[in-house]
Amino acid sequence: MTRRSAAELSPDDIEFDHTAESGQSFENALEKARDGDRLTVDDAVELLSTGTEQRGIDPHRKEQVLELADRRRAEIVGEDVTFVANLNNNVTTACNVGCLFCNFKNTAHQFEADHDGNHGGFTKTPAESRQIVDETLDLGISEVCSVSGLHPAFALDAEHHEILAGYDNPASEVNYKLPERYTTDPGTYTDQMRAMSVDDVHLHSITPEEAYHARRGTDWSYERVYSRLREAGLDTAPGTAAEILVDEVRDVVCPGKITSADWIEAMEGAMAAGLGTTATIMYGHVETEMHRAMHLKRVRDLQDRTGGIAEFVPLSFVHQNTPLYKHGVVDGGASDAEDELMIAVSRLFLDNIDNIQSSWVKYGNAKGLKLLNCGANDFMGTILSEEITKRAGGSYGEFRSVADYVDMVSAIGRTPVERSTDYQTKRPIEIDGGPYGPTLGPRADGTPMLSTEKSTDTQLSADD
Repeated sequence: MTRRSAAELSPDDIEFDHTAESGQSFENALEKARDGDRLTVDDAVELLSTGTEQRGIDPHRKEQVLELADRRRAEIVGEDVTFVANLNNNVTTACNVGCLFCNFKNTAHQFEADHDGNHGGFTKTPAESRQIVDETLDLGISEVCSVSGLHPAFALDAEHHEILAGYDNPASEVNYKLPERYTTDPGTYTDQMRAMSVDDVHLHSITPEEAYHARRGTDWSYERVYSRLREAGLDTAPGTAAEILVDEVRDVVCPGKITSADWIEAMEGAMAAGLGTTATIMYGHVETEMHRAMHLKRVRDLQDRTGGIAEFVPLSFVHQNTPLYKHGVVDGGASDAEDELMIAVSRLFLDNIDNIQSSWVKYGNAKGLKLLNCGANDFMGTILSEEITKRAGGSYGEFRSVADYVDMVSAIGRTPVERSTDYQTKRPIEIDGGPYGPTLGPRADGTPMLSTEKSTDTQLSADD
């Protein structure tokens, strides 16, 4: 379809080649899942929809899928619920990509020094990033997660700056402007990696989309880009910016972003450079169950080839402040039943990825805990600051303490376990009345992260 803005789109304009139809039956797909057979795309479509021969999700069939997924979770990873003590430090909101599901970015020209208007965005210098990380390490974090907008002045390093500046019209040809054009210089990607690599804290950063930005205007491979970033301190790469890995969907919701093939190539490059990764799906907007199933297949195939994906993270579309919702292209996000089935089918389909995450940022406490009984085993991290979902309209807070995790996970009869980013180090938390704090970070000693040990949304009833 022709690429258009959200204001020019209507639901009637969206026509897909891939529809939610399969040549399978729900009963056969369920039997294959029960037997532990490797599922096909058609199987996944049937399980996600609880049968394409009917409209709507059948409650009884849904419970059958959830029960199988929960049993599979217990067989593979047991009863532990893992989490990581981490900080989100997003460097900049400046971005010109214009994704229609996003309200995180601010148009990059607003950040230029001669721009008169105001905006609510930010850009951090490497020194500011370092100070934030340094101060937060005292709270016991073991991971810094950093995902940012595609600032036109951001380049991989000094060599990349020189290459980009050599274009006749770099702004239009390679989306580049000199750092001095802006009120705040974000530095280079390698500068930011070095700045955030304090005391060997684990640095989880540079999505495939950011890696594309860090190699634009060159013939560099993704492996070369990620190798330089690894030398600067990067430890693992987040497989976000995946959205739906089917280009006819991407052409609607993120027409300016990299293609599905580019995303996969970048992930392969990161792993070839020796970095572990994660993978995501962002669902619940314009896609069908077929698109979700095709996405799962592409992630599973990637893992078959590489073995480097530590976790899969289903991200339910938060719609309230996004262009897709504001312009009537969608009227909401995924239903509770769709969220449950997305987690469950991810567990059943991705037979080569052990860890499936439930995100309290996207789902809130109560539903997030429910999803831990639908196939998920990981409950995200402490975060300490969260901008992306909040700007899209999320309302579930920005922080969870270790005590919060103890309260929530023990309430469903499971064991809270602090983990490292790569899941290689785990520490079960002994429930002894507390106080509870992280122990895996470079400066962690078990001290509670905040003196109050309470977040803004710890009560389960707050999400009901």
